[in-house]
Amino acid sequence: MQSASLCFNKVKNDCVKFITSQETSTDKFKNKEKMIKSFLIPICFWIAKKANKKKPYFVGLAGGQGTGKTTISSIIKIILEKYFKLKVFKISIDDFYKTRKERINLSKKIHPMLMTRGVPGTHDIKMILDFFKKAKNKKFKKLKLPNFNKAIDDRFPKKNWNNINEQPDIIIFEGWCVGARAEINKTLKKPINSLEKSDDQNLIWRKHVNQQLKKKYKKLYSQLNCMIYLKAKSFSLLQKWRLKQEKKLWLKTKNKRSHKIMSKGDVINFMQTYQRITQNMFKNMPKYASIILNLNDNHQIKSAVYKAK
Repeated sequence: MQSASLCFNKVKNDCVKFITSQETSTDKFKNKEKMIKSFLIPICFWIAKKANKKKPYFVGLAGGQGTGKTTISSIIKIILEKYFKLKVFKISIDDFYKTRKERINLSKKIHPMLMTRGVPGTHDIKMILDFFKKAKNKKFKKLKLPNFNKAIDDRFPKKNWNNINEQPDIIIFEGWCVGARAEINKTLKKPINSLEKSDDQNLIWRKHVNQQLKKKYKKLYSQLNCMIYLKAKSFSLLQKWRLKQEKKLWLKTKNKRSHKIMSKGDVINFMQTYQRITQNMFKNMPKYASIILNLNDNHQIKSAVYKAK
């Protein structure tokens, strides 16, 4: 397709430059150009065709930990801006974590496991919905996007938030649980891992998280115009990629003495809070996502499946 080739020629340098910036000496991306040309450019044509410049088009992008959400969403943004001349803003559900104080209160009132950020119930859904509403307003005014500091496990002060000065044509909303749906209650009874078995014996945490998906998060995700899902082959593969990601973060850290790398055991324990919803998404996301990007064992896009929407 001639237009796809023209697009590739125009965006290639910027896309490759960004991908290279994410590499380390021991972790190089393979088949960069194939990923851009064969998979991400067609997705951008699909999105651009559906986008309506009268109001922002909301693209949800989900995938388990380490699937490459940040890299892929960033490349999609580059292509849409450079070739299609669209105003694109990329946000993460992580930007909207509840404050440390709010999660301490949740951990005391509901369950201690809610102190750990990540699962549904630890995000400020009211703030996200308010952000979406203001972004869609015809009388658009400058917006501030919250910024979360994972190093101190708390939200940055407002003076450090990001500004959105123009109304975007497209908003990419990415996160590991974006688009996730609630389970039926009876499937919650059996613990899925050792953490649930030992720390959630009365199902309080599981039921609370599921209830959040059933109500608040369902309302949030109904705002999305389409969903892109990065599908890994297994949860054990995600654990492997997350460990690789941890090593990569450590290699990029200038002050290595102050940064403790997570061991394999640490990663496995950390990811147990994500396991139930992640495995549920493996099974159900392909039924309702607009585009499914299937990933192979080597962390590369193997195929793309488009659903009629």
